[in-house]
Amino acid sequence: MMQPAAIALGVPLRLLAEAPGVSAAQVVADPQLGAATDLEALRQAADGCAVLTFDHEHVPTDHLHALAAEGVVCRPGPEALVHAQDKAVMRRRMTVLGVPCPRWQVVSSPQSVGDVADELGGFPLVLKTTRGGYDGKGVWIVDSTADSKPAFDAAAAAGVEVLAEERVDFVRELACVVARSPSGQTAAYPVVESVQRDGICHEVVAPAPGLD
Repeated sequence: MMQPAAIALGVPLRLLAEAPGVSAAQVVADPQLGAATDLEALRQAADGCAVLTFDHEHVPTDHLHALAAEGVVCRPGPEALVHAQDKAVMRRRMTVLGVPCPRWQVVSSPQSVGDVADELGGFPLVLKTTRGGYDGKGVWIVDSTADSKPAFDAAAAAGVEVLAEERVDFVRELACVVARSPSGQTAAYPVVESVQRDGICHEVVAPAPGLD
């Protein structure tokens, strides 16, 4: 999605793609092949670039700090991006800022899920791996302590924690992208509605209908 705007602005893009057949590699010339989890691949992609940015949040935070320490300009920086990377970090920050959130806790073990459920309003609970989940992956709706084992198994395999949230009966999901430049200039894009099926985004309606 960045490529058409970059062409209009005369900004050349360099793409690090995991495979030649990914969608971005169809519109950006001469993509470099490599994984976003490979620090050396990130270094090579960033070499000579004015800014390094990302189309997903699954780049290891330690890699971003290493690149920033080497003088690579990362936008957003690792201190900002970690709020999209780690759901527990995000929830803590939103709670401090007073942003309305479902009740939540980081859960240490399957044995403590029952006590956490009592504190969060009872079952069902939503369990999430704190990192790595997207489009329904890394998310479990559990009705009992016994149901929580797959979440903890997945978290242990990935080396991350488990976040428990009360289940919210929401009407629809809205999203808005807000961008801020280093100089403080901001831009807000139209609010969109995300249509979900089984936890996976199947359609985005822009602008979202029915807004006052």
